[in-house]
Amino acid sequence: MSDLILTDFDGETGIARIAFNRPEVLNALNVPLARAFLAAVREVVALKGVRAIVLTGEGRAFVAGGDVASFAGGPDVAVPVVNDLLDALNPAIVALRRADAPVIAAVRGAAAGAGLSLMMTADIVVAAAGTKFLMAYEKLGSSPDCGATWFAPRLIGRARTMELLLMGRVLDAETARDWGLINEVVPPDDLDTRVRALAETLAQGPTLAFGQSKRLVDEAERTILAEQLEKERAAFLAGTGTADFAEGTAAFTAKRTPAFIGR
Repeated sequence: MSDLILTDFDGETGIARIAFNRPEVLNALNVPLARAFLAAVREVVALKGVRAIVLTGEGRAFVAGGDVASFAGGPDVAVPVVNDLLDALNPAIVALRRADAPVIAAVRGAAAGAGLSLMMTADIVVAAAGTKFLMAYEKLGSSPDCGATWFAPRLIGRARTMELLLMGRVLDAETARDWGLINEVVPPDDLDTRVRALAETLAQGPTLAFGQSKRLVDEAERTILAEQLEKERAAFLAGTGTADFAEGTAAFTAKRTPAFIGR
């Protein structure tokens, strides 16, 4: 695995960690980093027993967008570089969204451009106070990528999405939380501790059911009600055959806390 991405997996808790590791440039995305990220995501989501995934960045920032210098210089330079970036980032984003394990983003410093999109792939986002959130595409003269136009309207609505895209608004952490872009704001020194505690809690949950819930929510806005009801029925019925469902129903009946095993 490239040292551009740091990964670790705690087999005892089921918690995996993926960290962008170009801190000297605020984890700006170039092609080698993007390819290393895709390889790491594929490795982590395939791990037997993974039950929560923490996504973060080393150093002072989560991800400060694309490495603009790598694709400056006109279309002859930009087109192949952007295609190479998205050939890696797009399937990584899809893989994280399809994973059964919940994804928690731990964000500090800045999440900008494609970094903001990558943050929005997470199911839960916890940010350090002082973090800034921005699209920044208007400064490049470009439209967004990496799912920004898919994720942001679902999280914060069209009007606020367009404010970020057209007006270049920079959100502080508290505003991002109030808008619904992120879930929690904590003091910077508490970020890692809070995310670890949250990951441990989620890793004790019914992982397969979590995955079904993630996919149902993602599909809901493009599905009419009658179809969504049947998708929910099918997912629920499939879940009744899992060990976690047997444990959950037994624990509910016995009025005790369930001990899920993630399958």
